[in-house]
Amino acid sequence: MNQPQPVLRVPLGRDLLGFTRLLRRLEIRHRVVEEGDSQVLWVLDSARAEEARSLYERYPDGDPQGQLQSTQRRRGLGLLAQLKASPVSAAVLLVTLLVGLATELGDNLAVIQYLTLQPLRLVDADHLAFLDLGVSLAQGEWWRLVTPIFLHFGILHLAMNALWYWELGRRVEFRQGGLMLLLLTLVFAVGSNLAQYAWSGPALFGGLSGVLYGLLGHCWLFQWLAPNPAYRMPRGVVAMMLIWLVICLTGVFGVLGFGAIANGAHVGGLVLGCLSGLLGGGLARLRPR
Repeated sequence: MNQPQPVLRVPLGRDLLGFTRLLRRLEIRHRVVEEGDSQVLWVLDSARAEEARSLYERYPDGDPQGQLQSTQRRRGLGLLAQLKASPVSAAVLLVTLLVGLATELGDNLAVIQYLTLQPLRLVDADHLAFLDLGVSLAQGEWWRLVTPIFLHFGILHLAMNALWYWELGRRVEFRQGGLMLLLLTLVFAVGSNLAQYAWSGPALFGGLSGVLYGLLGHCWLFQWLAPNPAYRMPRGVVAMMLIWLVICLTGVFGVLGFGAIANGAHVGGLVLGCLSGLLGGGLARLRPR
């Protein structure tokens, strides 16, 4: 069931009349309420909350020239608006998809070897040999600190990580901008990859999940210190992700034969995300509204 969702918080002096007229024309049900020294725009259908956020990015004063002609095309417009409003999120997912195709989702070691944290070679059908990380970095292969996040092993692994990155990445991009999302993605990538290396030693691993836990921790603690609509997630999301982390740490999936989980990357990403959320939220709280 769809629930009302806050999507914007702006100063009382900001004129939202033009934008609310646009929302009415696009049949996006909404309400504006005053909370302290701010106006909060609530969208009554949570399924259209992201569309409203994206529209505000493009048309904060409404659409007096009638550029958005037809409400019949609102779904296509919503997707287009989201892509334009979240270019960094879209770009990261595009690279992830292209790498997934190139690596055949984990089956093409000839390509994978250039993207792993450590260079590797195939010894036989069941064994891989990993070369020294320090040597590869000394040879200028610094990209290896980041590129494991683009490796995925199976369609479900890719799909789940892509969906969560689209959800969390757009929130960061909307609230703090694309450059901040790119910076956080790179920091969480390097940190979670190195954390996994310290956790398990030489091993073949990959995926966006370390970055996802970083973004989750960032949004969680930023929202705790400086509440804002973009980082307000449905109840239970943070709890679910943390419970999932604990279950993975038990090793049950390895025992059941589902393969190893990159627990080091998850924990490392979450710790870095919590630190960045504390820093960013603390600075936002000190900033005058």
